[in-house]
Amino acid sequence: MRHLMSPLDLSVEELDDVLHLAQDIEAHPAKYAHACDGKTLATLFYEPSTRTRLSHEAAMLKLGGNIMGFSSANSSSASKGESVSDTIRTVSCYADICAMRHPKEGAPMVACRHSSIPVINAGDGGHQHPTQTLTDLLTILNLKGRLHNMTIGLCGDLKFGRTVHSLIHALVRYTGIKFVLISPEELKLPDYIRNDVLDKKNVPYKEVVRLEEALPELDILYMTRVQKERFFNEEDYVRMKDFYILDKEKMALAPEDMYVLHPLPRVNEIAVEVDDDPRAAYFKQVQYGVYVRMALILTLLDIHVD
Repeated sequence: MRHLMSPLDLSVEELDDVLHLAQDIEAHPAKYAHACDGKTLATLFYEPSTRTRLSHEAAMLKLGGNIMGFSSANSSSASKGESVSDTIRTVSCYADICAMRHPKEGAPMVACRHSSIPVINAGDGGHQHPTQTLTDLLTILNLKGRLHNMTIGLCGDLKFGRTVHSLIHALVRYTGIKFVLISPEELKLPDYIRNDVLDKKNVPYKEVVRLEEALPELDILYMTRVQKERFFNEEDYVRMKDFYILDKEKMALAPEDMYVLHPLPRVNEIAVEVDDDPRAAYFKQVQYGVYVRMALILTLLDIHVD
C-alpha cells in the first residue's frame, strides 16, 4: 500500500507514468469509465477548498466509483476533539482511498501512519500540495511538450505557498530547469527550500522584486495569491495582497510562447482582462487536474486498465 505525501514519494519514472496515464485518460475517457466500480473515495477536508476537493470527487466519479467525506472541520467530529489518527482509523472502515486537506503541516502524514487505505495529501498548511504539483506538471507537459530546459517564474507568496514548494521539489529533478523567484522581501522563498533544495542541487535561480523585470525571459509564469489565511494579522495581509497584478500591459512584455499558470483561487493578482489571452492557461490547468487525479487514484489502488 502506498500513500502520496510529497511529489518526492514518486520517482521521476513513476511521475512520468502517472502523467502519461493522465494523457491516455484524457484521450480515451470511456476506457476508464468503470475502472473503480465498487470503490469509494473519502475526502477529508479540514479547511475550505473548491478545486482540490471537487476535482478528487469528480475524478472518482468519472472512474465509476463512489465518494463520501466532509468539507470542513466543523462538519466532522474534529469539532468535538477527535484526533486525525482516530478519524482515519474510522474512515478506513468505510472507504478504499482517502484525500485529506488539513491546516496543520504533517497532519496527512499522521493519518497515513494509522491508515489501512492509501492517503493522498491534498494540502497541509504551507508545506506540500502534491496533487496540485502533478496537475502543474501535466499542464506544462501538454502546453510545452517537455518538462526540461525551461525557465520558470514563481510569483507572489513564495513563503507560505505550498503549491510553489511542491512544484520546486518536483521540477528540480528534471534537467535544464532555471527559476526566477519573484516576491517582496516579506514573502521570499523559505531558506530551507532555497538552501536544501535549490543550492544543494545546484539549480540556477535568481530573486527579483519586479515582475516586469522577469517576464521577458520566462517559459512559464506561475502566479500565486497572497494567502490571507496564512497571515497572523490583517495589516500585513492588506499591505501585501495587491503587490503583484498581472494585466495586459505586463503580458505585452512576455514571450508569445510563455504560458500563465495559477493554482487558483485568484483574488486580484491576475486581471480578468488576461483571461482572453491565449497564453492564460489556468482554467486548462483545472481540467488537467481531474485527469491527473484519476491517474493517481488508479495508481495508488493498483488498478490497471488494458
